[in-house]
Amino acid sequence: MKKIVINKSYGSFCVSHQAFLRLRELGQQDALTEMDLGAYWPKAAAPSEPSLNQCGKLIPRDDLKLAQVVEELGGAANGHGAELRVVVIPDDARWEICAVGGVEHVSEVHRTWA
Repeated sequence: MKKIVINKSYGSFCVSHQAFLRLRELGQQDALTEMDLGAYWPKAAAPSEPSLNQCGKLIPRDDLKLAQVVEELGGAANGHGAELRVVVIPDDARWEICAVGGVEHVSEVHRTWA
């Protein structure tokens, strides 16, 4: 089974600074290349600081380390305005993330003709 991380809130997908640091500990490549703004203002990197809790926007949603961190940290993984959840789908499913009013869900890709 494959794990996909989605955002169930009207905010945009992002992880907290705490989750970002955990992803770096695990060696997640996108997190390692992203600039750590919290390193410059460590006391300000509290969960209530919006500008430092909008990390990891470019991490693939099916990244195993991302799913691991969201499961490990629970609500502490949520970036500013995000409510992250892990959805489990079959390995062979062709999937996409769709948003309705900003709230995301995973859909299986189907053929479409016009």
